[in-house]
Amino acid sequence: MSRVIAASPDDLYEIVSDLPRMGEMSEEHIGGKWIGSATQPEVGAKFKGRNANGRRTWSTIATVDVAEPGRQFAFGVTAGPFKISRWSFRFESVEHGTNVTQTWEDQRTMWMKALGRAVSGVRDRTTANRSAIEHTLSMLAARAEI
Repeated sequence: MSRVIAASPDDLYEIVSDLPRMGEMSEEHIGGKWIGSATQPEVGAKFKGRNANGRRTWSTIATVDVAEPGRQFAFGVTAGPFKISRWSFRFESVEHGTNVTQTWEDQRTMWMKALGRAVSGVRDRTTANRSAIEHTLSMLAARAEI
């Protein structure tokens, strides 16, 4: 899903790669924290993401696989040894700002989908994440266009 936001690609990259504050723009993600020796977005850096849906809470580990300021920020999400998803933000300069494209790729097995429903309380992850992406892009625009 994409949206043109009246801000520079570099500014938008800074916002989405600011893990503690990323939770301010999400319906489910409530923030992240660099772990191990990681202190900034760079390929191989890991962070713990915290999520909530009502009273349900859970965390995942993410590994940055693309960190190109002003171009793309992407990471893979795991729960233990299991792949969960891959999230990506791409930034393309356009006439009135930046076209931001956020994507989510489901990498769960059927077993992990069932476990995910039990843990998160979300029955239809695809629909929920589509809504979440719309919300995140809207909040990103509100924060960046101040």
